[in-house]
Amino acid sequence: MKTKESKIPEATIKRLSTYINCLERLQAENNPVTSSEMLGESCQVSPAQIRKDLSYFGEFGVRGVGYDTKKLEGEIKEILGLNHNWPTTVVGVGKLGQALLNFAFFSKHGFRIIAAFDSDENKIGNEIAHGVTILPTTEIEKTVKNEKITIGIITTPADSAQEVADKLVAGGIKGLLNFAPIKVKVPEIITLRNVSITSELDNLAYLLTQKKR
Repeated sequence: MKTKESKIPEATIKRLSTYINCLERLQAENNPVTSSEMLGESCQVSPAQIRKDLSYFGEFGVRGVGYDTKKLEGEIKEILGLNHNWPTTVVGVGKLGQALLNFAFFSKHGFRIIAAFDSDENKIGNEIAHGVTILPTTEIEKTVKNEKITIGIITTPADSAQEVADKLVAGGIKGLLNFAPIKVKVPEIITLRNVSITSELDNLAYLLTQKKR
């Protein structure tokens, strides 16, 4: 499977993740073969957009026949790097952290929860989802290094997010997903995604307001 040399649009990458979920549903509904029309209806994406997104990565399916549903799911997972395990940790076991830790998506998409950390002494030592015991944040660097954890998810309050990010980076983390309500800074070698739920809600409020006008 070869990727075209042109840069892949970020929107395409996001849609690929959606396609996986839709292909899983189509398999559950006993559709061993699917078409861009069927997939588009399931994902609420136009068939032309699906074909364009897939064309960045090569040729898929058979003209006039369609796609092998399970095979296409596997090929998209390979494109996204989901065909192997990603050792992952969550720092901050509040309500959001607990919700993420109980999210079935992790194991289904290859994200293997290795450890969870919190600074609250009342939580430390408690066993949570995936059979993981909550560790103190003082052990982040050592644990990340020893367990070769690749991805860190930050769900702490804003005032501790940067310190947590620094500890994860010092331990050798490769990628960070930051849900804290503040942008953290990391070396360029680290792949960072700052996810602002507040910004998304503000954007939604703006769009709704524009519709009223």
